[in-house]
Amino acid sequence: MRAVELYAGAGGLAMGVSLAGFESLAVVEWDKWACDTVRENQRRGYPLVEHWPLREGDVRDVDWSSLPQDIELLAGGPPCQPFSMGGKHQAHDDKRDMFPPTVQIVRQLRPKTFILENVKGLTRSTFANYFDYIKLQLEFPEAPRRKTETWFDHFMRLQTEKTSGRMHGTGLTYNVTSTLVNAADYGVPQKRERVFIVGTRSDLDIDWHFPDATHSEDALLFAQWVTGDYWERHGIPKKDRPTMPEKLVTRIRRLADNPPRELPWRTVRDAIAGLPDPQSRAAREFRDHRFQAGAKSYPGHTGSPLDQPAKTIKAGDHGVPGGENMMVLADGSVRYFTARETARIQTFPDGYVFHGSWSETMRQLGNAVPVALGRLVASSVGQALLESQGRRLSFGRGDAKAAA
Repeated sequence: MRAVELYAGAGGLAMGVSLAGFESLAVVEWDKWACDTVRENQRRGYPLVEHWPLREGDVRDVDWSSLPQDIELLAGGPPCQPFSMGGKHQAHDDKRDMFPPTVQIVRQLRPKTFILENVKGLTRSTFANYFDYIKLQLEFPEAPRRKTETWFDHFMRLQTEKTSGRMHGTGLTYNVTSTLVNAADYGVPQKRERVFIVGTRSDLDIDWHFPDATHSEDALLFAQWVTGDYWERHGIPKKDRPTMPEKLVTRIRRLADNPPRELPWRTVRDAIAGLPDPQSRAAREFRDHRFQAGAKSYPGHTGSPLDQPAKTIKAGDHGVPGGENMMVLADGSVRYFTARETARIQTFPDGYVFHGSWSETMRQLGNAVPVALGRLVASSVGQALLESQGRRLSFGRGDAKAAA
């Protein structure tokens, strides 16, 4: 199965797509530092990215006619700053809004499916009309905005077309589904809420739905405060375990009577298990695992507790927002995550290295899609594609038998 990755960054979603069994025909990213990260791993022979056809530059400048139509998957995370909670909230008025070029690429490549990821802020009521507009453009990519139209005029025209039903069955259309997910519910050691917009081409009868959650907070609390398995797994004796918060007593009693079926949320402690103290000599054996001084805690800037999934790792416009990118140790002190610890929280493998300073690496990581989440979503789409193909082949054989 063939794939094209847009806005690839340091490669999180693209790696997930590769792990799901897709072959990359193009991996496009404009940021030099992120491209240098991919190139460094290619130079080192890292297997997932070694043969990626990396293109450094703007997706709007790529000659897409050089690639085949009808590829199986188009994937990418358009820049999130226009919709980010920490951004300027300009949406369609932000020059960094890359959804319109993405729709143009969908129109040109006609992929069988697409996966687009973006920040939770896209779902805010402030952006409700524009979010619906994005999805309608993706549903009807062959009805582009006219030169004389404002985006809202185009939105209203697309709504009319959708209501009339005239465009379905007459051209390139997609069944578009948007889902807000918490990465922690899928085994990522981070409370990272993101929107996935997935489209399947209408003519292919692809039956797809977002995968069910596999992990839960209830299961983590059960493992910590009912069975104690969590502490035992980390070799923490009872005398060194924290006291159960009083506010959880009633909830824990309920869980004891009704054990959850999911796996436990993965925590910061789970993510960094096996990594030495970054100030120790042993830390030198791990690439990107260097101590960064200067972490301080103050109201609104408190870091991620060791025994919970991390807060959302963020990139930030002006350096690293330390509250999200530092951890609270067992004794209550705080320190910054190392780049390697952050990479683990974003589920990058230890063998994957990053190019640039600590702050530059943290920016790349803050912008990334967790590799494990990308793999999960891409795998589900790949499975739906194969099942659809099987149904079409079976139907074709049935027609042949009937004709005979």
